Amino acid sequence: MRPDPGEVLHFSEDPTIERFVPHVAPTSRKSEPYVWAVGADRCPDYWFPRACPRALAWTGPGTTAEDAVRIIGAGCGDRVHAIEYGWLRPMLETRLYAYRLPADGFAPIGDPPHAVVSTVPVTPLGPPEPVGDLVELHERAGIQVRLLDSLWPFWEEVIGSSLEFSGIRMRNARR
Repeated sequence: MRPDPGEVLHFSEDPTIERFVPHVAPTSRKSEPYVWAVGADRCPDYWFPRACPRALAWTGPGTTAEDAVRIIGAGCGDRVHAIEYGWLRPMLETRLYAYRLPADGFAPIGDPPHAVVSTVPVTPLGPPEPVGDLVELHERAGIQVRLLDSLWPFWEEVIGSSLEFSGIRMRNARR
């Protein structure tokens, strides 16, 4: 599930949103109200239940072959998404929806950018689309899903490597 040209996506478990109004997300480090969305490159970061902690790693221009093999694995593609065993059932059962939003009015946020934001209300381009089986979505995209007892040892390896990475909802990970 990726946006078409001129679109960005917002993923939600709520299929009833008719209009997105800027707000300060409880988890945001920013105090400005935004409508959050993502472009095609960051969509896979959100193919999960909302509260699911996840450690994401992928190869980039500065990634060494040694780090790619050590963390992602030989012959395992160029991206791995790790979750904890306790999140497998929610991953299999969650009904996730994608809202297509007009890309006009959204600006990149983060350094490097990891999302796009709007400071004005946004109306979806149409009804939300069911994303479908989240594990199958990863499989079709060639993204490895790894199940771990705890994300923290993996996360420490990832952030100390030459891989590019993102950690989402890590506060919900087991200690």
